[in-house]
Amino acid sequence: MQEEPARGQDRATAPEPPAPSSSLLDELNRLASAARRLFGAQLQLLAAELGLARSAVSWLLVAALVATVAGVALGLTLLGLIGALLAVWFHSWIWALLVLALLQALLLAGAVAMFRRCMRWMSLPATRREWNTMMRETMRRAESDIQNDGAGEGKP
Repeated sequence: MQEEPARGQDRATAPEPPAPSSSLLDELNRLASAARRLFGAQLQLLAAELGLARSAVSWLLVAALVATVAGVALGLTLLGLIGALLAVWFHSWIWALLVLALLQALLLAGAVAMFRRCMRWMSLPATRREWNTMMRETMRRAESDIQNDGAGEGKP
């Protein structure tokens, strides 16, 4: 009978398991604040990337304009150089300019003929079918990407 009070004493002196109180709540609080900070940092990064993309588009347009102007200037310079060389060869500026104009007219006629040929190829039934199939597939892919992006926005 003496063993029974000893068991009771052991139960009274044995440490009880800790109740899930403030330490677990503190951990969850820290986890939530860390997730908020991470989400905030991701939003700041996204905003910076969008700003950079807007700036890149502007600079891309400026670079395209500069490249176009430089290409036209180079073309004019080369035409002037060819004209000068033709003038030296023919000993006449009039003949040089006439030959240069003829070369430009032939180049223009060739470009127009190539454009017309390409348009004819695009109007063939098999090409139209392939083009329509490609456009439908592209539209479906774009719509599915939009739907997938919309569904994925809720995820961090």
